[in-house]
Amino acid sequence: MKQILLLLTITLALYSCNAQKESKKETEVVEQKFDWLLGNWIRTNEKENKQTYERWEKKSDAEYIGLGFTMLNKDTIWQEDVKLINLNNSWSFNVTGKGETTTTDFKLIEIGTGSFTCENQANEFPKIIRYTIKGDSLHAKITGGDMEILFDFVKEK
Repeated sequence: MKQILLLLTITLALYSCNAQKESKKETEVVEQKFDWLLGNWIRTNEKENKQTYERWEKKSDAEYIGLGFTMLNKDTIWQEDVKLINLNNSWSFNVTGKGETTTTDFKLIEIGTGSFTCENQANEFPKIIRYTIKGDSLHAKITGGDMEILFDFVKEK
């Protein structure tokens, strides 16, 4: 009987340690989920005479800040601030256009290794935003209705 209790105690202790390690790994993965976005990116499929950029930095494990802008010659013709933020264990992708005071919020509906998808079906356009990374290339796709726009970026050196 003592051997069974000892065996049961050892089994429970090992299981508990393993569960704590798995929980720690999951937390670390969540905290690093968007680090692949970090840096300065330049769009490679932009129209002639325009340059579009995205810049991402990590403010904390629960907040990433992005800036997107397009230049025509030396003039900024479009700009938006983006925030990936985790509130109450739920990630949100919040966009604020230049001169706007309110954000357009998209709920993250899918998060993978090197990708995420978010949506806001109430927004006119886009309704869905998807980011993926493949090697040194960052790809973003925005869709809504019959419209789709692809953004292909490479990291600036």
